[in-house]
Amino acid sequence: MKKIGALLLLVLVLLTGCKKEVKNIEGTLPEIMEKLYAGIPEEQMPMYVENVELTNETIENYVGTKDFEFESAIASESMIGSAAHSIVLIRAKENANYEEIVSKIKENANPRKWICVEAENVIVKNKGNLIILIMTNDLANKIDENFNNLN
Repeated sequence: MKKIGALLLLVLVLLTGCKKEVKNIEGTLPEIMEKLYAGIPEEQMPMYVENVELTNETIENYVGTKDFEFESAIASESMIGSAAHSIVLIRAKENANYEEIVSKIKENANPRKWICVEAENVIVKNKGNLIILIMTNDLANKIDENFNNLN
Protein backbone atom coordinates (compact mmCIF):
# COMPACT_ATOMS: atom_id res chain seq x y z
CA MET A 1 0.00 0.00 0.00
CA LYS A 2 2.90 2.38 0.77
CA LYS A 3 4.32 1.72 -2.70
CA ILE A 4 1.05 2.74 -4.36
CA GLY A 5 0.87 5.89 -2.24
CA ALA A 6 4.46 6.78 -3.07
CA LEU A 7 3.83 6.14 -6.76
CA LEU A 8 0.72 8.34 -6.73
CA LEU A 9 2.66 11.08 -4.95
CA LEU A 10 5.45 10.85 -7.52
CA VAL A 11 2.97 11.10 -10.41
CA LEU A 12 1.28 14.10 -8.76
CA VAL A 13 4.62 15.87 -8.25
CA LEU A 14 5.64 15.21 -11.85
CA LEU A 15 2.35 16.45 -13.26
CA THR A 16 2.22 19.64 -11.21
CA GLY A 17 5.96 20.31 -11.21
CA CYS A 18 6.28 20.11 -14.98
CA LYS A 19 3.75 22.82 -15.73
CA LYS A 20 5.58 25.55 -17.59
CA GLU A 21 4.95 29.03 -16.25
CA VAL A 22 4.57 31.54 -19.10
CA LYS A 23 5.85 35.00 -18.24
CA ASN A 24 4.97 37.80 -20.61
CA ILE A 25 7.36 40.69 -21.23
CA GLU A 26 5.96 44.04 -20.08
CA GLY A 27 6.18 47.27 -22.06
CA THR A 28 5.11 48.61 -25.41
CA LEU A 29 6.57 47.08 -28.55
CA PRO A 30 8.53 50.28 -29.38
CA GLU A 31 10.00 50.26 -25.84
CA ILE A 32 11.00 46.62 -26.21
CA MET A 33 12.45 47.26 -29.67
CA GLU A 34 14.65 49.98 -28.18
CA LYS A 35 15.96 47.46 -25.62
CA LEU A 36 16.82 45.03 -28.43
CA TYR A 37 19.19 47.58 -29.95
CA ALA A 38 20.86 48.42 -26.62
CA GLY A 39 24.64 48.22 -26.74
CA ILE A 40 24.88 48.41 -30.53
CA PRO A 41 27.02 51.37 -31.65
CA GLU A 42 25.38 53.75 -34.12
CA GLU A 43 28.03 53.03 -36.77
CA GLN A 44 27.08 49.31 -36.73
CA MET A 45 23.38 49.99 -37.27
CA PRO A 46 21.88 49.85 -40.76
CA MET A 47 21.04 53.28 -42.17
CA TYR A 48 17.61 54.83 -41.62
CA VAL A 49 16.12 52.15 -39.34
CA GLU A 50 12.54 52.92 -38.41
CA ASN A 51 9.66 51.12 -36.73
CA VAL A 52 6.60 50.31 -38.81
CA GLU A 53 3.32 49.27 -37.21
CA LEU A 54 1.99 46.06 -38.75
CA THR A 55 -1.63 45.17 -39.41
CA ASN A 56 -3.50 42.05 -40.48
CA GLU A 57 -3.09 43.27 -44.06
CA THR A 58 0.68 43.92 -43.87
CA ILE A 59 2.09 41.29 -41.49
CA GLU A 60 2.50 38.63 -44.20
CA ASN A 61 4.98 40.87 -46.03
CA TYR A 62 7.21 40.87 -42.94
CA VAL A 63 6.91 37.32 -41.53
CA GLY A 64 5.72 35.29 -44.52
CA THR A 65 2.33 34.32 -43.09
CA LYS A 66 -0.79 35.89 -41.66
CA ASP A 67 -2.23 32.60 -40.43
CA PHE A 68 -2.37 33.59 -36.74
CA GLU A 69 -4.03 36.16 -34.53
CA PHE A 70 -2.10 38.88 -32.75
CA GLU A 71 -2.76 41.93 -30.60
CA SER A 72 -0.06 44.16 -32.07
CA ALA A 73 3.11 43.98 -34.12
CA ILE A 74 5.93 46.23 -35.30
CA ALA A 75 8.85 45.80 -37.64
CA SER A 76 12.15 47.63 -37.41
CA GLU A 77 13.72 47.85 -40.84
CA SER A 78 16.16 49.90 -42.79
CA MET A 79 14.35 52.28 -45.09
CA ILE A 80 17.08 51.54 -47.66
CA GLY A 81 15.95 48.50 -49.62
CA SER A 82 19.42 47.06 -50.12
CA ALA A 83 20.01 46.43 -46.39
CA ALA A 84 19.02 42.94 -45.23
CA HIS A 85 17.73 43.93 -41.81
CA SER A 86 14.32 43.21 -40.30
CA ILE A 87 13.38 42.77 -36.65
CA VAL A 88 9.70 41.97 -36.04
CA LEU A 89 8.03 41.93 -32.63
CA ILE A 90 4.59 40.38 -32.33
CA ARG A 91 2.38 40.46 -29.25
CA ALA A 92 0.27 37.34 -29.79
CA LYS A 93 -3.22 36.97 -28.37
CA GLU A 94 -3.32 35.67 -24.78
CA ASN A 95 -3.50 31.89 -24.54
CA ALA A 96 -2.61 31.42 -28.23
CA ASN A 97 -0.37 28.51 -29.16
CA TYR A 98 2.87 30.51 -29.22
CA GLU A 99 5.03 27.58 -30.30
CA GLU A 100 2.74 26.99 -33.29
CA ILE A 101 3.02 30.65 -34.33
CA VAL A 102 6.82 30.48 -34.02
CA SER A 103 6.82 27.34 -36.16
CA LYS A 104 4.66 28.96 -38.87
CA ILE A 105 6.95 31.98 -39.03
CA LYS A 106 10.06 29.76 -39.18
CA GLU A 107 8.53 27.88 -42.12
CA ASN A 108 7.48 30.99 -44.03
CA ALA A 109 9.90 33.84 -43.27
CA ASN A 110 11.84 34.87 -46.35
CA PRO A 111 15.42 36.04 -45.70
CA ARG A 112 15.62 37.04 -49.41
CA LYS A 113 12.60 39.34 -49.33
CA TRP A 114 14.82 42.24 -50.39
CA ILE A 115 15.58 40.38 -53.66
CA CYS A 116 19.11 41.74 -54.18
CA VAL A 117 20.36 40.92 -50.64
CA GLU A 118 19.78 38.11 -48.17
CA ALA A 119 19.82 38.01 -44.37
CA GLU A 120 22.48 35.54 -43.23
CA ASN A 121 20.75 34.88 -39.90
CA VAL A 122 17.10 34.03 -39.22
CA ILE A 123 16.01 33.58 -35.63
CA VAL A 124 12.42 33.06 -34.48
CA LYS A 125 11.49 32.52 -30.84
CA ASN A 126 9.17 33.67 -28.12
CA LYS A 127 9.03 34.71 -24.49
CA GLY A 128 5.45 34.21 -23.38
CA ASN A 129 3.20 35.99 -25.85
CA LEU A 130 6.06 38.08 -27.31
CA ILE A 131 7.39 36.62 -30.55
CA ILE A 132 10.47 37.88 -32.36
CA LEU A 133 11.68 37.35 -35.90
CA ILE A 134 15.28 38.43 -36.46
CA MET A 135 16.48 38.54 -40.07
CA THR A 136 19.80 40.33 -40.31
CA ASN A 137 23.52 39.78 -40.61
CA ASP A 138 26.13 40.88 -38.06
CA LEU A 139 23.65 42.21 -35.48
CA ALA A 140 21.66 38.98 -35.08
CA ASN A 141 23.59 37.58 -32.12
CA LYS A 142 23.49 40.84 -30.11
CA ILE A 143 19.77 41.35 -30.77
CA ASP A 144 19.10 37.71 -29.85
CA GLU A 145 21.15 38.14 -26.65
CA ASN A 146 19.20 41.29 -25.76
CA PHE A 147 15.91 39.44 -26.37
CA ASN A 148 17.04 36.58 -24.15
CA ASN A 149 17.82 39.09 -21.38
CA LEU A 150 14.36 40.68 -21.43
CA ASN A 151 12.34 40.11 -18.29
